[in-house]
This record gives sequence, C-alpha cells and structure tokens, in this order.
Amino acid sequence: MFFNRKTYKVICVGSTSKDIFFPTDEGMIIQTPGDLVSKEKIAFELGGKYRVADRFEAVGGVAANVSHGLTRLSHRAVCYSKIGKDETGKWILHEFKGEGVPTEFLFADTAVKTDLSAIIVLTQSGERTIFHNRDANEKLQIIDEKFAGTEWVFMSALNGAWQENLKKVLALKEKYGFSLAFNPGQHNIKEDAGLLLQVIAKTDILLLNKDEAIELTMQGQKDLPKERLDDEMYLLQALARTGAKIIGMTDGKRGAWSFDGREYWYCPIHTKNGVVDSTGCGDAFGSGFFSALLEGASIEQALKYGMANSGSVVGAYGAIQGLLAAGEMKNIVEKIIPERLN
Repeated sequence: MFFNRKTYKVICVGSTSKDIFFPTDEGMIIQTPGDLVSKEKIAFELGGKYRVADRFEAVGGVAANVSHGLTRLSHRAVCYSKIGKDETGKWILHEFKGEGVPTEFLFADTAVKTDLSAIIVLTQSGERTIFHNRDANEKLQIIDEKFAGTEWVFMSALNGAWQENLKKVLALKEKYGFSLAFNPGQHNIKEDAGLLLQVIAKTDILLLNKDEAIELTMQGQKDLPKERLDDEMYLLQALARTGAKIIGMTDGKRGAWSFDGREYWYCPIHTKNGVVDSTGCGDAFGSGFFSALLEGASIEQALKYGMANSGSVVGAYGAIQGLLAAGEMKNIVEKIIPERLN
C-alpha cells in the first residue's frame, strides 16, 4: 500500500544499497580486548583465495532497513535516499515495491552508481564484516519541502556532505516542528563529534551501539578511566546529559539497554531461530524500539520490541527477511522480560 506524501508519519533519511553476502568458515578470529571499540578482529591469508558455497542478495542501508521495519509494523514510513539509474537501482525499486515500502523519496540519478556492499559472514557465529561503497548516497541532498507535514524524521549515518545535510535537517526541525530520532554512524563521530553532540542535544530518540556511545562520551569527557567507559549506565547518563530524551543502546550478543532520564532497563538477546547472520540486527532493534515509542509504549516495552525484532532478523541473511510484522511482534514480546536496573 502506498501513501500520500503528506500522510507519512516517519521519513527515514540515509543510505540504501544492495548487499551481497558471502558465508564462510575460513576466517580466524583474533581477540584484542585492549581495544575498547574493536575487541575482536578477523584475519584471512594475505593473497589467499576462498570459495563460498552460496551467496545471498538483499536490500541494505540503515534508512532502507528501518523504513522496511516500520512498514512491517504498520507505520506510515518512507525511505529518503538516493540510487543510480542502473540495474542495481532498478532491482532496489522492485524490492521496495514488493515489500509495500513507498519509493517516492528514492531519488534516481544517472550520474551515480547505486550503493553496493560485499559482506563476509562467519558461519560459525553469524558475525559479519562489511565492505561498502557509497556513491549515490555521497550525493544525497536535503530538499526542504519534502519534509513538510511529517511527524518524525529518523536520521541515520550520512555520507558525502553529511555535515551540511545534518544542519539542514536541524533547521527543518525548527521550521516544521517534527520530532527527531537519530542513529549516528561511527565515521560521523570520528569526523565531527562536536556536531553530533549538538544534534543529540535536540534529539528525541537516540539509537546507537555501545562502541558509538563510548566514542561520543570520550569526545565530551577526556581521560575517562576504562571502567567508566565500560559501564553502560554511566554511558547512558552521559548521553542523557548531552540532551537525548530517550536512548536505546545495543552491544551485540550482550543485549541492549534503554534510558529515559529516570528509568534504566536492560534486556538480553532473544533469538527466534538462532543466529545465521548478524547484519542489520542493530537496524532491526532500532525500528522495533522506535515503533513501540510511536505507539506510545514505555521504554521497557520499546526494549522488548527492539530485542524481538533484532532476534528475528539474525535468523536469515540480510536485514529485511526476518523483520517482524505487527502480529508476530505481539506474540514474541510476551516472552521477553527486561530487567529494571534502578
């Protein structure tokens, strides 16, 4: 089903890509616990050549993944992104239409190539390493009038002239009065953490992983001891002091936390069918968490939605196939019991 532009409840801004998955059991995991933001690494033989038995293709990109997740959960969401007028772009349009996700804001351009990702998935654990090329979304532009009438904007990691685009969205928030959900990218944090902290000060819902939370906290407070940076409640407090009203923070296999300035909640992972591929689990958490809050639910319920959605997505290759529909979500969240930490 497609909706008139003025009725979109959420505009998801960011990347859209085609993801190609290569499952393998050949990689060697190297433990690097001293590196707080990269505690494990993967190694392959230099000059080696590895055969994979099968490959998988799926739509990817944070904005695409979250718009699909919200649509499955019955919200009027649209993906604001850029693709090329090439075969990959046509394939993405076909996939969006098959899922019933509006394509009105997928801007096709003959001068760019559609974004593409090659993803190595370790079959032993489902963990993945992503190699991505952003061409189309390096050229993404924010067009003011497209944001009139929306209630929410979900901003994900941006590329290209991302600082300019982020500032434009903040100006449009003031002009149109929409609420803001923000999922910063690690490369954005490394390039201009100061700007991101300004955006977080105006953010209604902040979604990020623990590594990103550590990076942002380190920017705001220098020389913090390691035990502080490893303390989830401290990180949530630090981000809340920056201005974020509600925070959802993930940490892979360890689960996720939520905070609204009053209550702290924690929830372990809850997989539906085991782990096949972890690609998109953070985006699935984000669309589930966000969806519950759009419905007026508590942060405890939002955490349950996020964990249910991410736990389902990891059971298949790609970030879309395992996303839950509204009926499925209601059945699964009853089995998930978060823990209040204060």
